[in-house]
Amino acid sequence: MEYYIGFDVGTGSGRACLVDRTGKLIADHSEPTQTHRSPTDHRIFEQSTTDIWSSLSKCCKTILASSGVSPSQVKGIGFDATCSLAVVDRQGTPISVSRTGATEADEQDANLGKEGFWNVILWADHRAEEEAEKINATGEGVLGFVGETMSLEMEIPKTLWLKKHMPAERFKRCMLFDLPDYLTYRATSSLARSTCSLACKCSYVPPGTKMIHKCDGGVEEISTDGWSARFFNKIGLGEMVEEYFDALGGIPGKNGLVLTAGQPVGNGLSKVAAEELGLVEGTAVGSGVIDAYAGWIGTVAAASGPKGEKPGPKPSLDDAEARLAAIAGTSTCHIAQSKQGILVPGVWGPYRDAVFPGLWMNEGGQSSTGQLIDFMMKTHPAFPKLQELSMQTGKNTYDLLGERLETMMKERGAETLTHLTKELHFYPDLHGNRSPLADPRMRGMIMGLTLDDGISDLAAKFNVTLEAIALQTRHIVDEMNAKGHHISSIYMSGSQAKNGPLMRLLATVLNMPVIIPLNPPLPSSSARRCSGKPIEKQQDSDDAKKQGGKLWEVMSEMTQPGVEVLPRSDDLAGRERKLLEAKYKIFREAVEVQLKWRKMVAEAVA
Repeated sequence: MEYYIGFDVGTGSGRACLVDRTGKLIADHSEPTQTHRSPTDHRIFEQSTTDIWSSLSKCCKTILASSGVSPSQVKGIGFDATCSLAVVDRQGTPISVSRTGATEADEQDANLGKEGFWNVILWADHRAEEEAEKINATGEGVLGFVGETMSLEMEIPKTLWLKKHMPAERFKRCMLFDLPDYLTYRATSSLARSTCSLACKCSYVPPGTKMIHKCDGGVEEISTDGWSARFFNKIGLGEMVEEYFDALGGIPGKNGLVLTAGQPVGNGLSKVAAEELGLVEGTAVGSGVIDAYAGWIGTVAAASGPKGEKPGPKPSLDDAEARLAAIAGTSTCHIAQSKQGILVPGVWGPYRDAVFPGLWMNEGGQSSTGQLIDFMMKTHPAFPKLQELSMQTGKNTYDLLGERLETMMKERGAETLTHLTKELHFYPDLHGNRSPLADPRMRGMIMGLTLDDGISDLAAKFNVTLEAIALQTRHIVDEMNAKGHHISSIYMSGSQAKNGPLMRLLATVLNMPVIIPLNPPLPSSSARRCSGKPIEKQQDSDDAKKQGGKLWEVMSEMTQPGVEVLPRSDDLAGRERKLLEAKYKIFREAVEVQLKWRKMVAEAVA
């Protein structure tokens, strides 16, 4: 019997999942990972590759022990991870990205650039705001592949921040990895990178792609080696050009190797990595993907149907274009594929070859969703009372809030939950807007506050937080469809897929089915695809496309059926939809008002 292991690194944990050839879940286990927050700067989020690898090693050994599967039966493994920047030296030793202990007088002091534990700038880290603004002011062609605005969450603004704050001799010896690529490097010692990580987060543009420079009146540049020397020189990273982008993975076919999802990396697991994971040396390792793209790979090939009924037929790769994958955990990413590159301002992409060679991906996102729900609950004055009630009753806090909302509806004669909070309006960008505004300076807004600090008020704010997340999802989908996508269903994954009220609300707000997977979508398909001969040289586009077709076959076979959550259709559906439409208009007006107020304040203090 053959088995495959998918490793997933989220914001707060590492996870390993053991599946058979058909994608059936045999065993899974997760371990927490550490996040360092600066006590003086709320923008700082740092992690450790040492800690992350340790958590994955524990997970792997646990699932092997609990399942009784022999390591020799594991034929391939794959990795996905958050799009965080991992920094090591040329020998793979972790290099600190932390300024903990630095003084205002000496920004290059402390541990930054030395050997250190905190060597990952997490995706959520917002230290590189000035660097992102500098990059976006260039008008360079690469910006046309990130929705015209590069996010400060991406790797190049963070790299520019490191150069600015790190002594030059320390910066020069750094190797820079998007986290999924670091994990395949740690597993195999191969420096091969993934198109997914490079194209989506590192300003890599696959060769043959046209870039238009707005600043020069529409001058076209054809990407010849994957990197724009002009762009890197202009933003102040000229040393990358001089060294043939070696620190970022190199030029494909010259000093670098760039692979697509699931292609075999190096000669498989190194002896050291195999011992740490409890696996066999040489076990095939698939080229990794960013966690959101693993969510797309693990869900959109699913057949689906109503709960308790037989699923419909398996979809084709063409069918996937109408399916939006929403990967919802701490934050939410929204992934859609198309045959042609579709530019949606404020939505990342279009990215060519990010998963399938020759096809394009767009990625919308909400910087804070699961994190937002937790924040709104835990900062409310009534949260300690809610916790106490949870301990007394043995019920979890979400169930208790649901019960309180039902009671409030009866007491106040509200037809639906939306009617219950009809006068409460919440704009949710407490951590800036990723899509479709691409504005890290957006902030949260709430209207309808009363002098109530009890559990009922907490329940109302909990409900309106879910509502705000759903309304913002519609905003993203509306913008994507307006620019050329044809999204007609949502395929959910991540921890929030278990949030029944939110899933039902999403289906009703977007007026389309939401499909919930039966198994967690880890990179099991890419783990199975990677078995084969090692790739030692850069493939041409035709060979890569042939290989890409095999991935869909594996996805179709391994993706378990999903369960549909349909839009509300009872007697109250029309009335709730009318109210939600009004609240959506209010939501959109809140954006305009905030931008207007920001301008007024800027003019007043200028």
